[in-house]
Amino acid sequence: MPPGVLRTPYNFCNSSMDQFLAAAVQMNSGEDAQANLAAAVRAIEAAAARGARLVVLPEMFLCLGRASAIVAAGESIPGPATEQLAALAARHQLVLVAGSIPEKSNSPGKVFNTCVVFGTAGQLLATYRKLHLFDVTIPGAVDIRESSWYEPGSEVVAVDTPCGRLGLAICYDLRFPELFRRLADERVDLCALPSAFTLATGRDHWEVLLRARAIENQTHIIAANQWGKHGEGLVSYGHSLIVDPWGTVLAKAADGPGFALAAIDLARQREVRKNLPALKHRRLDRNKLVD
Repeated sequence: MPPGVLRTPYNFCNSSMDQFLAAAVQMNSGEDAQANLAAAVRAIEAAAARGARLVVLPEMFLCLGRASAIVAAGESIPGPATEQLAALAARHQLVLVAGSIPEKSNSPGKVFNTCVVFGTAGQLLATYRKLHLFDVTIPGAVDIRESSWYEPGSEVVAVDTPCGRLGLAICYDLRFPELFRRLADERVDLCALPSAFTLATGRDHWEVLLRARAIENQTHIIAANQWGKHGEGLVSYGHSLIVDPWGTVLAKAADGPGFALAAIDLARQREVRKNLPALKHRRLDRNKLVD
């Protein structure tokens, strides 16, 4: 059965912002969850000090390394890490996409890879569990089987925020255009993509795929990637990007921890969709012609 859409609207006292700064945080997470959380807090505070109203953390920012360490770091939502981040979002009055964390599941030895979104008052707006698990072996380059320690999600998630309607995806999801088309059908203005995209695949595919998904669906994408070595041969590509609906790279993070910062213009996005109404011109729906 294909994933359903989880719609999680929220009524805000303030109207959505058409223009704001967004930050894609780049980290080099290891297996020390407390150290990683402290690094995430510093990055969020630094981005907020630069004026960011939307901040996206990378995939598994809380713990990245051996599968056993990731599972051991699993916590419930809400839990200690998410409660601290909720308070931080409220303090800085920003929308925080808290990358992804290992969320406890009922399956022994497994967790969910879960993205958490907080609103400007620190309220929990949405959670998204990674749909597509990275089970890939490239001889001499990559050997990862995420299904050994992650449970897959089952819902497509879009949520209303003061920064527009936000679609959620995680890392390997980027390779599945049908997910982003489902999000486009949900009329998202932008997509957040927390990632730990590998060096081996990222060098050739990361920017190409991000720009393609943005162009196809005429949406902004804020892609926050891990960077560097995380132990046991796991190396992330970095190059966190913010891409606009025309496919233009608005900002790119340098090597190392830091963040990409760019202005998001939702009015410009509406103009792109009006002038090039490709989404309205679609004639294929589930492999059938439609009127």
